[in-house]
Amino acid sequence: MVTVWWVLCVLLIVAGLAGTVLPALPGPLLVLAGIVLGAWIDDFQRVGGWTLGFVALLAVLAWVLDHLAGVMGAQRAGASRLALLGAAVGTVAGLFMGIVGVLFMPLVGAAVGEYIDRREHGRALQVGMSTWIGIMLGLLAKVVLSVMMVGVFVAALWW
Repeated sequence: MVTVWWVLCVLLIVAGLAGTVLPALPGPLLVLAGIVLGAWIDDFQRVGGWTLGFVALLAVLAWVLDHLAGVMGAQRAGASRLALLGAAVGTVAGLFMGIVGVLFMPLVGAAVGEYIDRREHGRALQVGMSTWIGIMLGLLAKVVLSVMMVGVFVAALWW
């Protein structure tokens, strides 16, 4: 039965790592769930409370950065409320378009929202690009932090 638990642990972690780039999956949360399961399987002998607390902190940081990065990019460009709404709508629409939609529909949504609000092509493109860069930086941070979570877990198990 222990083998089944370890397989589930690994599957949760792998699904979580996939979820760092696939928005339909809560990546860092699944990684954290897999790590907590792994710690439980081992009776918290090698992966204790401090390690789990640190990994949970990384998961929260990944979640916060992922959600704030796009907004921060848009705000830096002086985006209107319609641009922010457009980016959110673009993100949701992108979920149904595969990885290309997920990556680029927030840019399109922000640009369209900004254009509707201010009717300036150049400004709309600038806001769209700034929003997209923020989202990509948030995605990168989420991937890096999730890999760090796995690294801390493996190091705790190993040593």
